[in-house]
Amino acid sequence: MLSYEESLRILRKTNALLEGHFILSSGLHSQQYVQCAQLLSHPREAELISASLSNKIKEKISNIDVILSPAIGGIIIGYEVGQQLKVKSVFAERENKKLLLRRGFSLPKNSNVLIVEDVITTGKSVLECTDIVNQNEAKLVGYACIIDRTKEKIFKNHDIISQLKFDIKTYNEENLPKEIKNTPPLKPGSRNIKK
Repeated sequence: MLSYEESLRILRKTNALLEGHFILSSGLHSQQYVQCAQLLSHPREAELISASLSNKIKEKISNIDVILSPAIGGIIIGYEVGQQLKVKSVFAERENKKLLLRRGFSLPKNSNVLIVEDVITTGKSVLECTDIVNQNEAKLVGYACIIDRTKEKIFKNHDIISQLKFDIKTYNEENLPKEIKNTPPLKPGSRNIKK
């Protein structure tokens, strides 16, 4: 398994972890920004992170039938973890602002489902995936992600298995730290890409 430092090195090398002054999609400011799509655009590095995460998953969960990931961020990591664990991988995508199984994907009744995402911050998308698991009468066996940014426990019965745990501090515009106050901010988010 990769160490925390080795994982950080890979994130920095692939520009998945940026440092500077950023405006997040929430409107808050931060000195760090995570964009796992950058990591996942580098197949060799993505494979290394996926293999390490998969080994962590194997240590905690033994019986997985299907991996479910929310589109768009979770698709590649879900596939990579599925490949490592040799299990089927499907994804849910938004239609009318709601995550649904489409494209003929299904979760068999009583199947053991692991939800895999690139980054979990608020847990909104993975909670929507949990609803899909329940609607299909399948069994949720856990959650996994490359980066866990949660600040508190958000899932009742399962901990998050992650490659890295980050606590990225955020600030309102009125209380920016002096290190970034005079640095022009970037808006690198997937919802609004501007520089």
